[in-house]
Amino acid sequence: MKATTPQLIIFDLDGTLLDTLDDLSAAVNYAMSQRGFPQHTREEYMKMVGHGARNLMSQALTAEHRNDEALIDAVLADFRTYYNAHIDVYTKPFPGIPELMAELHHNSIMLAVASNKFQEGTEHLIKEFFPDIPFVAILGNRPGHPLKPAPEVVGEVLCKTGLSKDDAVMVGDSDTDMETAANGGIKGIAVGWGYRDMRGYLTVVDTVAALQKILLP
Repeated sequence: MKATTPQLIIFDLDGTLLDTLDDLSAAVNYAMSQRGFPQHTREEYMKMVGHGARNLMSQALTAEHRNDEALIDAVLADFRTYYNAHIDVYTKPFPGIPELMAELHHNSIMLAVASNKFQEGTEHLIKEFFPDIPFVAILGNRPGHPLKPAPEVVGEVLCKTGLSKDDAVMVGDSDTDMETAANGGIKGIAVGWGYRDMRGYLTVVDTVAALQKILLP
């Protein structure tokens, strides 16, 4: 990657900025327990998250029920009720992330969030944990908008900022994020502290300090 400071950085949320997995796991296990389905471990949920809540419910159900749309609707409703009430019990920023965000803002870099988490939850967590950062866009799972890795989210952020693809970078912890960057025509940086093994991607960083060196060369 060319060592220039980007004008815009689009961050993934879960597994990149915030460690949300324990609250997500607790909420899905609650939804599963309400209907007598097996519960799962944190490590199992690590492989399921990242594609939206509905997909997460489907993956958590037993194989023979994963295409039962009415059942998915029901467990999704249970999940949302619990998660909305317990969204920040265990959730916290990864070490060094608040300081990185403050430094990027101090350097006049535009910051955005693109997540497959439902919109209300995305906004809640960003406003709670990064209240002093004026994000140019906070985009979650919204009706009528395709989820990542569709490129529309990148285009929407670029439209809001008036910047070109060459000005932007996407940072995330999953193949979905890197595919989103590629589909949107922008550079992607994979982080190694999240929920996926990102070895094999062209640009992978394992620490926030290493990420800062790339973003602020």
